[in-house]
Amino acid sequence: MSDGHVQLVADGVTYGYPGHPVLERVDLTVGAGDRVGVVGENGAGKTTLLRVLAGELAPQTGTVRRSGTLASVEQELDAPGGATVGTFVAAALGGIRAAAGELEAAITGFDHESGDLARLTAAVARYEHLAAWDADRRVDEALTRFGAPREADRRLDHLSVGERYRVRLACRIGERADLLLLDEPTKHLDAAGIDYLTARLREWPGAVVIVTHDRRLLDDVMTAILDLDPAMDGRPALYGATRYSDYRFLKSQMIRRWRARYRAERKRAVQLAERLDSTYENLSDEWRPPKGSQTHRRATRARGHVKAADRLIQKLEADAVEVPTPPLVLTFPDLPSLPPEPVPGPLLDLRAPRVAGRLDLAGVRIEVPACGRLLVTGPNGSGKSTLLAALAGSVGLDRGVRAIAPGVRLGVLAQEGPTEHAAAVVAHPRAAGVAEQLSGFDAYARHALVLLEARLLDPGQLVPIAALGLLTEEDLDRPLRELSVGQRRRFDLACALLAAPHVLILDEPTNHLSVGLVDELTAALRATSAAVVVATHDRRMRTDLADWPALTL
Repeated sequence: MSDGHVQLVADGVTYGYPGHPVLERVDLTVGAGDRVGVVGENGAGKTTLLRVLAGELAPQTGTVRRSGTLASVEQELDAPGGATVGTFVAAALGGIRAAAGELEAAITGFDHESGDLARLTAAVARYEHLAAWDADRRVDEALTRFGAPREADRRLDHLSVGERYRVRLACRIGERADLLLLDEPTKHLDAAGIDYLTARLREWPGAVVIVTHDRRLLDDVMTAILDLDPAMDGRPALYGATRYSDYRFLKSQMIRRWRARYRAERKRAVQLAERLDSTYENLSDEWRPPKGSQTHRRATRARGHVKAADRLIQKLEADAVEVPTPPLVLTFPDLPSLPPEPVPGPLLDLRAPRVAGRLDLAGVRIEVPACGRLLVTGPNGSGKSTLLAALAGSVGLDRGVRAIAPGVRLGVLAQEGPTEHAAAVVAHPRAAGVAEQLSGFDAYARHALVLLEARLLDPGQLVPIAALGLLTEEDLDRPLRELSVGQRRRFDLACALLAAPHVLILDEPTNHLSVGLVDELTAALRATSAAVVVATHDRRMRTDLADWPALTL
């Protein structure tokens, strides 16, 4: 890492709950000028790690050491009753105000003959380090550029979650702390706000640790990436990569070695079992002398053979290496492009849709042909989710016409949580809540039966969930309610693929998915024979799909 002043050291940090470890032996050293991105599956402990680094949680083993000032921004901000934007700004800049007051007091009381020069020098250094003269302007500029409320009397509990986050983020940017900890900072920012944040982070004089799923931010800002998904040794891995593509290459190489070693050890295990079977078979009567002759010799030979077999077992087991199962890889199914009896024209057609208060596209016609592609973009609140729901047939139109060709099957992934499926409005297995008690296997089978009864499934083309590489069989045997947010999102994606759809409609498909899975999914969407409609705010996915036909709302 950087040769700058070390602001943070985490040494062998572990944290978790009985039977459920969250962090396993995390080592991290971050110095001034270092910008570390933290990635990993949902449930891997990213937010927990930030809280441990900030001192909010005590590690169960290991140590965390910090130096200098600390500022952190969690995903959720509590809004104490009566607190306003002004009081929050004042509290955030309290340390800077104190430094300015200390300098003023040191200057005012300084005696040139007997004054404390060391105190004055330290006060000047701290004032300059914090750039205290510029703090109010920095905060005001950040509030403006992040699109946060600037009125000092605006109450925090009257703001949306996104507005509260932007207020806090602007204050922390204005603080210029020695150590800055951010949890998903781009989640509530528009494109202009992300660009401003990127510029500030790139010039940050202190140390920065950021949890993010934003692959573009990783590319633009980070000097290293800490992946909390366990590597082959079961521990998180720190990749000294300055570009996201370099990190992905290094991790792919590691996983390739991991799989090769896993296959080799599985082969050794089979060979061990075969040798042991062969050894114990030699204890059968076939090698023994006939009964009634040399009985004592026969017993001696048996004991010796058993001891030899035991020694062989010990040697082979000592040489064996326990290699954990490698991580899953998305295996996208072969999806059909046309129904069994295709008719001329688009698979899906939507004309001049209007949903009161949410969407109004007068004069606009959206056609989705076989193998077609459509990328839907636009700011929050522009109606992207409503448009995709209209295409899926799960929202009623106040005006407009929707048509779907005979025999066309849809696969629908809503932005957040379960949704209704297709024109027949078939409930997603998690929509009613009952299926949350079922295992993943049982809920998937139940959904298949519902689709079959609605004639939205061809039994000969059902996609098995275990074959997708989205969830392990162990996870699929657990009740859905016990899965993490990311695992439930993977289950929702599997449900969208269950019926081998001719048209995939995906609303913010990157939500709650790891960066690695998003890469795999993006490549699969580009290659599939099915038609695909995607709405996304993910900058990297928009870049990867930039050659698709686009509709900007």
